[in-house]
Amino acid sequence: MNVRLIIVLLALAAVVASALGAVHARHESRRQAVQLSALEEQRDAYIAEWSRLQLEQAWLADASNVESRARERLGMEPPAETRILVVEP
Repeated sequence: MNVRLIIVLLALAAVVASALGAVHARHESRRQAVQLSALEEQRDAYIAEWSRLQLEQAWLADASNVESRARERLGMEPPAETRILVVEP
């Protein structure tokens, strides 16, 4: 009878350990799913910021914007006489 009791107790311990392992695995899975969701939101925010920065860069590099800033901030004006020199090799 002692051998059967030991076998039953070992089987019970194995079942409890297995159940605790399953609970731990489920908890870890949920924690990682939440972390993945947060990282995806952060990625989307970075993509949106990158798009805004590309638009701003395009606007800042626009010729009319550069010309108006050169006139306003630096007091630059176009040359009075325009000459084009073509240099042939």
